[in-house]
Amino acid sequence: MAKTYSAESLKVLEGLDAVRMRPGMYIGSTGRTGLHHLLWELVDNAIDEVANGFAKKVTVCLLADGSASVEDDGRGVPVDIHPQLGITGVEMIYTKLHAGGKFDHQNYQYSGGLHGVGASVVNALSKWMVVDSCTGGGHYRMRFESYYDPKEKKVISGRPVTALERINATRAHGTKVTFLPDDTVFEEVRFNGDTVRRHLRELAYLNRGLEITFRDEREKEPEKRSVTYQYEGGLADYIKYINNEKTPLYPGIIQLDGVQDNVKISLAIQHTDDYSESIFSYVNNIPTAEGGTHEVGFKAGYTRALNDYARKTGALKEKDANLTGEDYREGMTAVLTTFVSNPQFEGQTKGKLGNTEVKPAVETFVYSKMTEFLENLNNGETAAAMLEKGLRASRVREAARKAKEVARAKNQLEAAPLVCKLSSCTGRKAEENEMFIVEGDSAGGSAKQGRDRRFQAILPIRGKPLNVEKKRLDQVLANDEFRSIITALGTGIGEDFNLKNLKYYKVIILSDADQDGAHIRAILLTFFYRYMRELITDGHVYIGMPPLYRVAKGDNIVYAYDDKELNKVTKKIGKGYTIQRYKGLGEMDPPQLWETTMNPENRQLMQVTLEDVAEAERLVTVLMGDKVEPRREYITEYADFNKVDTFLEREENK
Repeated sequence: MAKTYSAESLKVLEGLDAVRMRPGMYIGSTGRTGLHHLLWELVDNAIDEVANGFAKKVTVCLLADGSASVEDDGRGVPVDIHPQLGITGVEMIYTKLHAGGKFDHQNYQYSGGLHGVGASVVNALSKWMVVDSCTGGGHYRMRFESYYDPKEKKVISGRPVTALERINATRAHGTKVTFLPDDTVFEEVRFNGDTVRRHLRELAYLNRGLEITFRDEREKEPEKRSVTYQYEGGLADYIKYINNEKTPLYPGIIQLDGVQDNVKISLAIQHTDDYSESIFSYVNNIPTAEGGTHEVGFKAGYTRALNDYARKTGALKEKDANLTGEDYREGMTAVLTTFVSNPQFEGQTKGKLGNTEVKPAVETFVYSKMTEFLENLNNGETAAAMLEKGLRASRVREAARKAKEVARAKNQLEAAPLVCKLSSCTGRKAEENEMFIVEGDSAGGSAKQGRDRRFQAILPIRGKPLNVEKKRLDQVLANDEFRSIITALGTGIGEDFNLKNLKYYKVIILSDADQDGAHIRAILLTFFYRYMRELITDGHVYIGMPPLYRVAKGDNIVYAYDDKELNKVTKKIGKGYTIQRYKGLGEMDPPQLWETTMNPENRQLMQVTLEDVAEAERLVTVLMGDKVEPRREYITEYADFNKVDTFLEREENK
């Protein structure tokens, strides 16, 4: 029987209770990404001190007990009493949502955190937090804890358990926050050292001269415990790092810095012999993976400057049409940072900038500075290389346009053969449908027979598709396998890509668990990254995880997906079992493939994400580019060739 719905049924979540009740609203998830988001919130606060000229050093430490600390040499957190609330500035900032000094521009002209929830959210989702503030000649400390209150029958989040204590007198200044993530909130509470290291290195590039030290006290090898990042070249050094394994078209890196209409702008550009563009943009040190008005302004100003220069030099005649932005950006690597006083982001995750006034500011700045650069006689070699790259890209684009027209006509004429290759599903709701891209006709046949045709489509591919990393768009469109994928998904490709036309919301790569299968996955992921990146950023691309082993004992059959799981399975099943090591998907009959790899209730899928775009760009070049030595070095350092068969060897030696 339903309870009466009255005012008594309504609840008010006070203090930090709302954060603990709905953590995903504030940090995105309670998985690995959300865990690291706690650390980024505190790092952002420290970087805000740097961006506004109050700090020069930041130190991040992962401690052996699972806690983490972030320290800066800025002004320190205020320790005096707030006139309205009657509590210290430390308690206010770390216990009150929407509290802080970033709502006006008296203390911070530029800031990544404008909502006033970052520090208090970290406190709410931690078992304990200790804040040390060195300010006004004193060192002060306060401790907060989350604990279960038996009287209120709930967890009390982030309450002060000590008063603000003056430890001693000091001339030092700055803030140190140490916290332990709550393992009752997060699925895992171990920070990934590599993830933290990459993020801090990125921030060091974005803030020229900033010294960032990272210490990982969990590392067993002493030489790996500490690293310091500091780049006097700033964005130029960042471009060098990203393009390290690429071939530049001209010596040096174009770097433009200045302020336009109260927007602080820095831009670094270099072209390589690649065919794709890579733009990395930031607002107040926050990466904007989805772009925004600052990127739109950059592209518009840059294209206008190059077209005007092309006409002045005669590279474009009066009868010629202007080149497109895509032409001039072919092979470009660019890093754009902007500092905006009142940034308007899409949500707390800050993925896209929406400020309309930023577009004309960046466009004016880029047009003026690029025109000045191009017309400087000392830059003649670079300007000529940029124009020639754009003109060649224009000719290729025209060829690709004709190829696409031919491909569209060919697809219409050859619709029947494509339908025969693609076994589509009967469902008409794209959000419920999924398409498996399956390696080989044999596995494709098993997948077709084993699938649930109501929502699962199968597209078999033969052999290894084209490696698109060093190919032009017209060459990609001429490839049968990729043309089939493009047609099956329905989104188009490159500048014609439209996510709204996606026919399958899950695109699942299913290949053998061997070297050839890994290579095919890498090729397909490179294709999606270069030409359909929104599929990845919107979370539509997955990798199917077929089992490596079948363990049987009588009628009891269990599948294991890796060596670690195999150890658990064999211990649980007891003696007298047999192990079958699958060498490929084709060794599984349709029922086995369905039960282990395609059934949503049992299968394991790995979602492909793009957390660090710059690092992804670099690794795609290393692994899929035409330089052998960097690839060999990477594989030698990171690949574990002994992992797969270790267990079987151990079993055979018993």
